Amino acid sequence: MSDRGAGLHAFRLDVPQRELDDLGERLARVRWPDELPGVGWAYGIPLERMRSLVEYWRDGYDWRAAEARLNSWPQFTTTVDGARVHFAHLRSPEPDATPLLMTHGWPGSIVEFQEVADLLTDPRAHGGDPADAFHLVLPGIPGFGLSGPTAETGWEFKRVARAFGTLMERLGYRSYGVQGGDWGAAISRELGRLKPDRVLGVHLNLLPGAGATREPDPAELAALDPAERARTLASWERQRTWTRDRQGYADIQATRPQTLAYGLNDSPVGLLAWIAEKFAEWADPGCPVDRDRTLTNVMLYWLTGTAGSAARIYYERAHADYAGQPPEESRTPTALADFPHDNFIPLRHVAARTDHIVRWTTFDRGGHFPAMEVPDLLVGDVRAFFRTLRG
Repeated sequence: MSDRGAGLHAFRLDVPQRELDDLGERLARVRWPDELPGVGWAYGIPLERMRSLVEYWRDGYDWRAAEARLNSWPQFTTTVDGARVHFAHLRSPEPDATPLLMTHGWPGSIVEFQEVADLLTDPRAHGGDPADAFHLVLPGIPGFGLSGPTAETGWEFKRVARAFGTLMERLGYRSYGVQGGDWGAAISRELGRLKPDRVLGVHLNLLPGAGATREPDPAELAALDPAERARTLASWERQRTWTRDRQGYADIQATRPQTLAYGLNDSPVGLLAWIAEKFAEWADPGCPVDRDRTLTNVMLYWLTGTAGSAARIYYERAHADYAGQPPEESRTPTALADFPHDNFIPLRHVAARTDHIVRWTTFDRGGHFPAMEVPDLLVGDVRAFFRTLRG
């Protein structure tokens, strides 16, 4: 197996200093908005929080160190279905390691996986069982960061899943596992559904469509055991809160991504606010996302000018012919890692209608970005799931 055939090209980050100088000048000229007193996070990310982040970005954050860390990974680009796909390909020192495709979501990138990559590829070095090793493939979603921008319409998650299946074939992997959360969950689940003969198992830390999307009726609740009944009511309440207070970003990106792009592409502070709010609010307060990791994610959008291009995946899904339809059935073995501070509370009885759930693990900490918040828990669950599939 070789990385160099079939249109694969080695890639290395080397951002021109003039781009960093331009960023520094823009950060020095920020025009701050006003803020209502005493509102906290209710109206969005607070001014004090943004001032602190921008000051650190301008005077403390080290892009060159982040760039060097990313360049420690073997990286490549290729063209699939007309789109550029950038990916890291981390082969385990264990020759019989299981290939695993891990996909990020929005507003993330492959940076999300920096804390889990070495644990997954080389468990022996960390006191683990070498049989649990993985060859990792970490692609950027077309349109996102180094995989962007896209140049045509139609890049919704099902098309991305097909493209990533092609990527794995191009790398020579005939069978492999998939893992993801957020958009990565939708993509991973779809790839498992499309290619059950190739995908060994689907590990998710979010299961699309598995929460309570409407108020449960009394008959539905009566059929559940007390624990699942309580969970269903909690799921509906979290869904209501989400729709009332946090859904706006997705509605904008699903309807007017181009209009949004002008501000995000021109103002680094605007882009930081749009993204940093999510890394703060969607994470477990007890294990927040590191600010350097947040800024490196933001940098990949800023340096590539892909804030608008990444947002378009929301538009493409909302305008696809399957919009509003329930998920298509998948019979590929699926595991869910359920983290308590994620945006939605999944329900097993709902998930079982469309997915072949063989493992469901509920944790007591962690949120929407477990690879950065609780890497130990995510790694342990991924290892345990694929261990059962190896027999």
